[in-house]
Amino acid sequence: MPERRPRPVPSRSVLGHPVAPPSPARLPRLDRIAYGGDYSPEQWDGEVWDRDHRAFDAARISTLTVGVFTWSLTEPEEGRFDFSTLDAIIRRAADEGRTVCLGTGTGAIPPWMARTYPDTTRVDFDGRRHRYGQRHNACWSSPDFRRLAARMAERLAERYGDHPAVVAWHVGNEYGGRCYCDLCAAEFRQWLRRRYGTLDELNTAWNTTFWSHRFTDWDEIEAPSALTEHWGGEGKTAFQGITLDYRRFSTDNAIRQFADEKAAIRAHSDRPVTTNFMGFYEPLDYHRWAPHLDFASWDNYPRRMDEPWGTALAHDLMRGLKDGAPFWLMEQTPSVTASRDVNPQRRPGIMRLWSWQAVAHGADSVLFFQMRASRGACEMTHGAVLDHSGRLDTRTFREVAALGGELASVGDALLGARTSARCAIVVDWESWWAVEMADGPNRLLRYLPTVTEWTRPFWEAGAQLDVVPPTADLGAYDVVAAPLLHLVAGDTAERLHAVAERGGTVIIGCLSGRADEDDLRFLGDVPGPLVRMVGARVAETDAAEPAVANPVRFSDGATARGRMVFEVLVPEGAEVMARYGADYYAGEPAVTRNVIRGPEGEGHVWYVGSVLDEEGMTQVARSAIERHGLAGPYAGVPGLEFATREAPSGAVIDFLLHHGAEAVTVRLHADGTDLLTGRVLREGEAVVLNPTDVIVLRR
Repeated sequence: MPERRPRPVPSRSVLGHPVAPPSPARLPRLDRIAYGGDYSPEQWDGEVWDRDHRAFDAARISTLTVGVFTWSLTEPEEGRFDFSTLDAIIRRAADEGRTVCLGTGTGAIPPWMARTYPDTTRVDFDGRRHRYGQRHNACWSSPDFRRLAARMAERLAERYGDHPAVVAWHVGNEYGGRCYCDLCAAEFRQWLRRRYGTLDELNTAWNTTFWSHRFTDWDEIEAPSALTEHWGGEGKTAFQGITLDYRRFSTDNAIRQFADEKAAIRAHSDRPVTTNFMGFYEPLDYHRWAPHLDFASWDNYPRRMDEPWGTALAHDLMRGLKDGAPFWLMEQTPSVTASRDVNPQRRPGIMRLWSWQAVAHGADSVLFFQMRASRGACEMTHGAVLDHSGRLDTRTFREVAALGGELASVGDALLGARTSARCAIVVDWESWWAVEMADGPNRLLRYLPTVTEWTRPFWEAGAQLDVVPPTADLGAYDVVAAPLLHLVAGDTAERLHAVAERGGTVIIGCLSGRADEDDLRFLGDVPGPLVRMVGARVAETDAAEPAVANPVRFSDGATARGRMVFEVLVPEGAEVMARYGADYYAGEPAVTRNVIRGPEGEGHVWYVGSVLDEEGMTQVARSAIERHGLAGPYAGVPGLEFATREAPSGAVIDFLLHHGAEAVTVRLHADGTDLLTGRVLREGEAVVLNPTDVIVLRR
């Protein structure tokens, strides 16, 4: 197979349209952690506004996100603008001494647009043109939608761009989904022309000689959907390369639309611009998007109450999007979510605990959805700071008010503080897509749960962790973990090898190094470009149902279980660290460790050939963490999370957050002052932490 040049889409051009070059993070200028959230007073009369602001004073609310879904209000018909209600909302917030994060309102199109311009609505995966309804309902390829959305953003920026209360801009809302209309297909073809240059290059990348797919004209290429390449849903495709490129294109299409609105705002306002992400959201590659944000923000709605390491990982992802700069927690529920099959209440203390967890991992805001519960529609049962009664004696409001007092007392001590991590986990959206649309070896294997379990030992050890893309500079890290790195492109292998050459530790997971950036298999031993550093090759790959476990026995006597995928390893210089205990490959290597000697010392490269359980991943990760002395002071204390940030002043702020069900007693690791209570604490002092307790120690 001929060698092909790398084809990244240039960061200064999205779908052929120039955008502002990537720049360092720019955060809103504030004197305290922003506290408040989404507020939609356009749904109520002025008497309710009065009661709301009195309640906001009681809860120390400082920041309101407004205008997120107001397009049909501010532009009730094409070209006729009415800002009177938004004027009153912003004026009232300013009069009350509150700052505003102002939405462009473009997260849902108004009814008149869908009727006048049918091409602004989406075509779904099954080929159906949608009519007006719901949200996330616009086609990003529609010239009419892009024109009208940018005009809306520009008119807002003209009016409010230098308003003293407006500290940030919120474009759209929770960008999501994909469109498969003819406009998108045409733009996809143009995107492919820029990426590949020639049809010969494209045909080689997609291996189109398979199943008589060789394209001889660009117009023959269709968007991959249920009508073309897919069968049985979006995750099953006959041609992975086509679908992989369409997902890249869809991300770029969303970025282009965001960038259009940002440019319209920037012509009239210098306030920072963001959009609210959704953590690990599979459809859109947030690493690809990150350079175009002024600051990162996201909405935290954990599906599991018992995986605090998973939420920590999502916070770390957001912190990493702008090279470690603080992010905004744009939404969380103060009490209960809606729209899920089962929506349990947050237990007492959990909202506070999770809010401080966000701050511990880099958030400079704690914002809620929503400030007042909506009277109707699908989110009327979603939790709010103020429920439908507006009472101030509810448990939710009391907890919100208490947290507001704590945040106010902390002041600006944490603003701009950063986390210095020496461990990193590589998260690759393109490997995520590739693993989950692969025909084998196991369709039931899921990327995000695997990555989440890999991070658990780091969280339990209190080792500070960054989430990085495969293209990241790895020079600052002693430990780099790369689970399910299915696609290996560019110089990724060389940069991972360099970590080990300077004495670091690299941990690589199964199914890594299988294919290049086009999802074409490497013609050689698995794991492809990683073989030399791993010091072992994969001879066979077995698979089984999730309930099937194969014992994995480590050389020091520890035992674990492997599931889902079982790679039989052949060492070629690496030491065998664990072997399978069952099936025809019983006794064969399951985990290896290769020693690499470089100019700066001895490095280790682990290869994990199965999806190990908690005990197995702890065995591997703890070895690396302890080798480099990166465990936190409370490693192994059940449920106790340790995180740390360094403020611009040089002060170090450590966070102890207790997620466990039972009280724990620990000896404090350093002298300091608890910012939440003002209490002076001494190193070695015995401290009791009850469930949901938090200590914020400035030292």
